[in-house]
Amino acid sequence: MSTTIELGVQGMTCAACVNRVERGLKKVDGVEEANVNLATERAVVTFDPEKTTPQALIEKVKDIGYEAVVSELELPVSGMTCANCVSRVERALKKQQGVLSASVNLASERATVQYLPTTVSPAQLKQAIRDAGYEVIEAQSGAQQEDAEKAARELEVKKLRSSLTIAAVFSVPLFFLAMAPMLYMPFEMWLMDTLGHWGDIMVMNVLMLLLATPVQFGPGMRFYRGGWKALKHRSPDMNTLVMIGTTAAYAYSVVATFFPAIFPSNTAHVYFEASGVVITLVLLGKYFEAIAKGKSSEAMKKLLSLQAKSARVIRGGQEMEVPVDDVRLMEQILVRPGEKIPVDGEVLEGQSFVDESMITGEPIPVEKTAGSKVTGGTINQHGVLTFKATRIGADTALAQIIKLVERAQGSKPPIQGLADKVVAVFVPIVLGIATLTFLAWLIFGGDNALSLALVHTVAVLIIACPCAMGLATPTSIMVGTGKAAELGVLFKNGEALEMLQKADIVAVDKTGTLTMGKPTLTDFVVQPDFNERDVLALVASAEKPSEHPVAEAIVKGAELRGVDLIKADAFHAVPGFGLEATVSGHKVQVGADRYMGKLGLDVSSFGGQAQGLGSEGKTPLYAAVDGKLAAIIAVSDPIKASTPEAIKALHSMGLKVAMITGDNKNTAEAIGRQLGIDQVLAEVLPSGKADAVKTLQEQGKVIFVGDGINDAPALAQADVGLAIGTGTDVAIETADVILMAGDMRGVPNAISLSTSTLKNIKFNLFWAFAYNIILIPVAAGVLQSSLGWSLSPVLAAAAMGLSSVFVLTNALRLRSFRPPVKVQDAQKVQKATQPLQV
Repeated sequence: MSTTIELGVQGMTCAACVNRVERGLKKVDGVEEANVNLATERAVVTFDPEKTTPQALIEKVKDIGYEAVVSELELPVSGMTCANCVSRVERALKKQQGVLSASVNLASERATVQYLPTTVSPAQLKQAIRDAGYEVIEAQSGAQQEDAEKAARELEVKKLRSSLTIAAVFSVPLFFLAMAPMLYMPFEMWLMDTLGHWGDIMVMNVLMLLLATPVQFGPGMRFYRGGWKALKHRSPDMNTLVMIGTTAAYAYSVVATFFPAIFPSNTAHVYFEASGVVITLVLLGKYFEAIAKGKSSEAMKKLLSLQAKSARVIRGGQEMEVPVDDVRLMEQILVRPGEKIPVDGEVLEGQSFVDESMITGEPIPVEKTAGSKVTGGTINQHGVLTFKATRIGADTALAQIIKLVERAQGSKPPIQGLADKVVAVFVPIVLGIATLTFLAWLIFGGDNALSLALVHTVAVLIIACPCAMGLATPTSIMVGTGKAAELGVLFKNGEALEMLQKADIVAVDKTGTLTMGKPTLTDFVVQPDFNERDVLALVASAEKPSEHPVAEAIVKGAELRGVDLIKADAFHAVPGFGLEATVSGHKVQVGADRYMGKLGLDVSSFGGQAQGLGSEGKTPLYAAVDGKLAAIIAVSDPIKASTPEAIKALHSMGLKVAMITGDNKNTAEAIGRQLGIDQVLAEVLPSGKADAVKTLQEQGKVIFVGDGINDAPALAQADVGLAIGTGTDVAIETADVILMAGDMRGVPNAISLSTSTLKNIKFNLFWAFAYNIILIPVAAGVLQSSLGWSLSPVLAAAAMGLSSVFVLTNALRLRSFRPPVKVQDAQKVQKATQPLQV
């Protein structure tokens, strides 16, 4: 069986790095797939564990020239008594996916674990020890394990800042010495008189050499290390281009300084400022890029900040505060007003209102009483709640949300394929163009041929660094999916984010999607030879074992009318039709008109009532007792107040809205007219919903919106499946997108965000490609003879750095995205109108 792990990879600077890591990992025997994301600095690798190991993958990443993020954790373990205990704990830890090594010391009672923080968490490691039968002792300080990736990123920013400072200290005076004489002739004359010559050697050249050398072999060494490793693996990247370009300028200048006689008269120019200032400007661009990358993951930081750090548990009748990682399943937890609910659970005692806006996007607090579900990360507002923990650690809704967002941020949408194909051949092509540029200027450059050849070649190498190409898509995906999470929309992958904005039709399930999903009994009419109260008692008794919302409505309606229920025997559900049960010796069958038809019963005697109920938007059902048609029943399901607003927003986007429902045609069409739905597919059995979606796909790309459980086949069939529900629905596997809030307004918001994100990506890609297409010929000097336009290596470096910063800044604009249907607008609608009765 294949295994998938995530590796944090440090040191990548451009799209060529991404390709190099991907190709390197794919060469490892047993690796089936490897996807690397520059923005998240992660590699997702699927491999055969019988052929390779995570350690081998890490060694490969190091061999290629990068660093894999590995963390180490020491855990105090109690309860061990012998070597067998040590072996058991070690085996339990090593079984965890992402654990590289585990060593347990019996004398010190400590377990030392090396692991991949992107694949396994400290909480999971602690739970593995507990599952093996031992206890983990928390440190007195209760300090949280530092996030390894965050620490590595902060260290990289710190290193870049230090390198940039050193480079700038030497490069600024170097640039001044090189440029000032060109701008002010008297200054050049003063310098020549002051510094003079040592024989044939100009003292000013030596001074510039002394300033350029610390930059070239100090901060510039990072480009040598990365560039040389890239060349060794025959996969040149940004580091290679900078290394070759600056070394050529530096080496040429050294020769021109000490051996000027080998050049034609007055052509021994030096370009120390090109090498030194280029390195400084590239570092400046990398520094700004690193800072912007940190900002692009701002939404993830917000999600992580929602997690509670500690919990107040009740153990042995005593309250005690423990780290949230130490909470155990089914343990009782006390939450006071203003505190975060630490994990998912079920309320045992108390009454309060909980702010769930950070999970669902709903601003109105939700009432919680005994039996209510609570979600970790939400905030208890008023009363005191005692609840039992039903989900902890990686199983909580918030942990699953974070995992989904991370997975989406690390995925590649189809549009990225274009950039990947170009980048795969881009650097080799640039090296070819640089070689041709050098030869062309050497042959046709006249007296200053060698000097001009060098300057233009270096400019080509520097301007062509493909950083912007590599960042164009992943940064937009990171910011877009992060913003979506803030709005209560979870994308499972980048493909769903791209496909959503291509949709032509939005198909929706009715119950629980357009409506509240809580039907109520409105009408109950019996045939003349039946007693209404007796038939209602039989029907409600037959429905009681069922968990269907309509069954609950009938039972509740009977109880409100004071009807006594009887225990049903031989209960049997008929999917898509109705149910059958035996109550007090009577055979009771309840269902839609198609069920009565299947039983051979004619419902035309209720034709008038059925038509009237359908025109009112009510769903008519029928009951048969002992093989005879006995009653017509009507239930209604209130339409969610925000549904009309959501449908209006979809129409304003130019989308058609279709409803797929099992209701009879009259009822379904009445609801369709009421909501302004374009196409109604009625009387569709649950098994036929996927076929209904196929029918709609003949008209264009289809989004299907459902509850993600009964609608699983339709969600899978649609071009994009959207599951609508609460935070506990994040585990739905069939949907591509999950809407945390329980209404339709998330649909236009998700589509609008998808459209904005794809526009952002396309603009980034256009800028990245156009920048290179336009400026490489200028850097090569193609326009110098005709228009006098040229590009110095210094300006090339500045432009290259700015292109990456521009792409990142453009991606960050998505943080200011405003949804077309605002939460507060939907709430105004809800307050202003009573729920519509269907």
